[in-house]
Amino acid sequence: MSGVSCRLKVKAVPGASRSEIVGRLGEALKIRVVAPPEGGKANREILELLAAKLGLPASGVSLVSGASSPAKVFELRGFTAEQAWARLLA
Repeated sequence: MSGVSCRLKVKAVPGASRSEIVGRLGEALKIRVVAPPEGGKANREILELLAAKLGLPASGVSLVSGASSPAKVFELRGFTAEQAWARLLA
């Protein structure tokens, strides 16, 4: 299954009181993080949160687009979209 990957749309909310996956927001996953949206800190925290929830190393998750936008797209290696959504919303 090493060749499997999917892309996940994320709505980022930086500067929250705690980091958490909020849930589905349309076709995106809403994620709140404590980190501020400066110097890529929020992006790194979202990446680490996704990797931890999916049981992936940080290298298994990459930011594809939206580095400076609340609307982001991450690539998740080793998961189909259905598998990723099931694990992230569990």
